[in-house]
Amino acid sequence: MKQLIYLFLLSALITCKEPTNSGNPRVVIETKYGEIEVELYADKAPATTAAFLSYVDSGFYENTSFYRVLNVNNQPSNAPKTEILQGGLWRTKNEKARSITGIPHESTGKTGVKHKDGVISVARLAPGTAGSEFFICIDDQPGLDEGGENVEDKLGYAAFGKVIKGMNIVRKIYMQNDRNQYLDPPVAIYNVKRK
Repeated sequence: MKQLIYLFLLSALITCKEPTNSGNPRVVIETKYGEIEVELYADKAPATTAAFLSYVDSGFYENTSFYRVLNVNNQPSNAPKTEILQGGLWRTKNEKARSITGIPHESTGKTGVKHKDGVISVARLAPGTAGSEFFICIDDQPGLDEGGENVEDKLGYAAFGKVIKGMNIVRKIYMQNDRNQYLDPPVAIYNVKRK
C-alpha cells in the first residue's frame, strides 16, 4: 500500500506543470544587466500590443536604451510622485521615434490593466500620441491609471503587459545614477525580441 501511495504522489508530482500559457505574446528585453521577459496583453490592449510588436518585429529597439527614471527623489516636492523606468528610441534613434504614428489610446478604464508593479505602459503627451517609448512601473502607480492624479487630462496611460521574469533587472536599472530624471549614463537595450 505504501508503494502505491508513493507511486501516486510521484506521478502527481511529475505531471504538475506551470500554469497554462494565456496565449498572449511575450517579448524579451535584452539589456546590459540581463533579460527582462514581458507578457503582452493582446487580449486586453490589442492596438497598443500590435503597435509595440510591429516595432519589435521591425528591429526598432535594437541598440536603444533605458534612459529615464522617475523616483521619489527626483521630482518636484509638490508633484504627485511616480516611480517608473522609461526606455525606447528617444535617446538613440530620435528621428525614428518622432516619425512613428500615434497609437489609438486604450485607457485603463477600457482595458482593465492597471499600473501595478512590473506593468509596462506607453508614454504619451496627448491621447493618441503614444509611440515607441515605454515605461515599466516600480511598485503600484494608480496615479497613472484613468482618473489618476499624475495625468493632467485624467485619461491615464495605456498599460499593455507585465514583466513576468527579470523584475530584479528592472529594479537594478532603476537604481542606477540619474541626473534630472535621466539615467547617467543610459542603460543599453541590446534588442527586444519575441519569445
